[in-house]
Amino acid sequence: MQEVTATSRHYVDRLFDPDPQNVLQGVIDMKNAVIGNNKQKANLIVLGAVPRRKSDIQVLNDMKTPEHQTVLFNHAAIQNIAPLLISPSYKVRMQALKCFSVLAYENTQVSMTLVNVLVDGEQLSQVFVRMLQRDKPIEMQLTAGKCLTYMCRAGAIRTDDNCIVLKTLPCLVRMCSKERLLEERVEGAETLAYLMEPDIELQRIASVTDHLVSMLADYFKYPSSVSAINDFKRLDHDLKHAHELRQAAFKLYASLGSNDEDIRKKITETENMMDRIVSGLSESSIKVRLAAVRCLHSLSRSVQQLRTSFHDHAVWKPLMKLLQNAPDEVLVMASSTLCNLLLEFSPSKEPILESGVIELLCSLTQSDSPALRVNGIWALMNMAFQADQKVKVEIVRALGTEQLFRLLSDPDTNVLMKTLGLLRNLLSTRPHIDQIMSSHGKQIMQAVTLILEGEHSIEVKEQTLCILANIADGNTAKELIMTNDDMLQKIKYYMGHSNVKLQLAATFCISNLIWNEEDDMSKTYLFLLALGSQERQDKLREMGFVDILHKLSQVSDPNLCDRAKTAMQQYLA
Repeated sequence: MQEVTATSRHYVDRLFDPDPQNVLQGVIDMKNAVIGNNKQKANLIVLGAVPRRKSDIQVLNDMKTPEHQTVLFNHAAIQNIAPLLISPSYKVRMQALKCFSVLAYENTQVSMTLVNVLVDGEQLSQVFVRMLQRDKPIEMQLTAGKCLTYMCRAGAIRTDDNCIVLKTLPCLVRMCSKERLLEERVEGAETLAYLMEPDIELQRIASVTDHLVSMLADYFKYPSSVSAINDFKRLDHDLKHAHELRQAAFKLYASLGSNDEDIRKKITETENMMDRIVSGLSESSIKVRLAAVRCLHSLSRSVQQLRTSFHDHAVWKPLMKLLQNAPDEVLVMASSTLCNLLLEFSPSKEPILESGVIELLCSLTQSDSPALRVNGIWALMNMAFQADQKVKVEIVRALGTEQLFRLLSDPDTNVLMKTLGLLRNLLSTRPHIDQIMSSHGKQIMQAVTLILEGEHSIEVKEQTLCILANIADGNTAKELIMTNDDMLQKIKYYMGHSNVKLQLAATFCISNLIWNEEDDMSKTYLFLLALGSQERQDKLREMGFVDILHKLSQVSDPNLCDRAKTAMQQYLA
């Protein structure tokens, strides 16, 4: 026996190695060594390998980073751990199940592999489904639900698969009920929120399953008055979990209400819900504040809620306070919500403007975080839409021309697109166009030139041409284009581009250059404009624009065809 023990010692020694990769290799080697060898099995039991192996699986459960997942995957962890799911030992089954939940989390490669794994002739996903049954321990139901959730989110299982719709989702909803322990309710709600986050159908199904929306309201009732009076041990337990419960409820409400208007209405009509969200924005726990603002952001996608609940509860006030001092992850979500509150139909827009928000938003555009830069400029873009000239001037002043043009060369496409959107909104209505172009025309034209000449997407160039069309609509600003032959050649090039969107935007530029609408102008001024209009038309004709318009008036795209015909009619007018 001593001889066998000596030769096998190295198997067990590797199980105690500090390097998880060596531990995993030790488990694999030990498995191969005991196949068909009862003597070796007995020897390893004597050496204490069995309890150590359970411990090793627990170690593997802590390896949650993508790098760890890759190491486990490359060392055949899936094939070696799968048989443990049918072990006679409940503890071994649970550790194996937990290991799979760690492996599958946000990992497409692992999840796609798991779908094809067989355990004793049965698909692994079906083994997980059996573990969801009500007669199984709650811990097992929850962990199996996580495995299936992660596989679904990774794209390995369809969201409309019966194992998700009829098994996983109902199981996770059950975990949210009053009958469950507080920690189980937290885990169930967070997993359910993650499962249905991107899928509107799962959100709709969940919203009508077991009164989930009203069930979640109970998450805010801890610690309860009963526990405070009668049971200090329970009070301590409730206090520990109160933050986690509120965080989980906010997360689940955010996920539920991210798409469907009726669900959002149901959430806001749940008892004291808006008051709870407002309170959540000033909680001591960062995690609760983040979850509360995520919930608010989800609900802020509703025009109706912006006009009613958000206005009635003045949610912009605590939101603005939150924006003054918060970690970046909270700032990103809070500023995203603010973007929605600054839409033209939101009653909160005016009081937010009066609160001095412009300086705050301009500071966000200077952040190192692309997400914060996007949100800062997005909010300014929404603010500038159909705004008074006073607001537009204040935006340009606070942002500064240097920062505006720095944003126009931002490497992040989303930042660039939103900056172009801001510029387009600033350059709307003729007096505003002429005023801004009179003071910043040279820099704006330079920025437009650089973008049209650069390697940018169709969407970026289309937005830039739309800005040019707005400039062309100004009374005096249009001369900045007409006196710039290089810019006219660029418009000509894009009118002949293979992309219809770019052709249409470029044709708008020419249409606006040709024509002047007769506003409340004096007859003398109209006469001078008519002379200028004729000169422009003559120059554009000489450059070949009329011929291009004639060709475009015969294309198959109806929008482009109509725009070209309209421009031609302006020539004949």
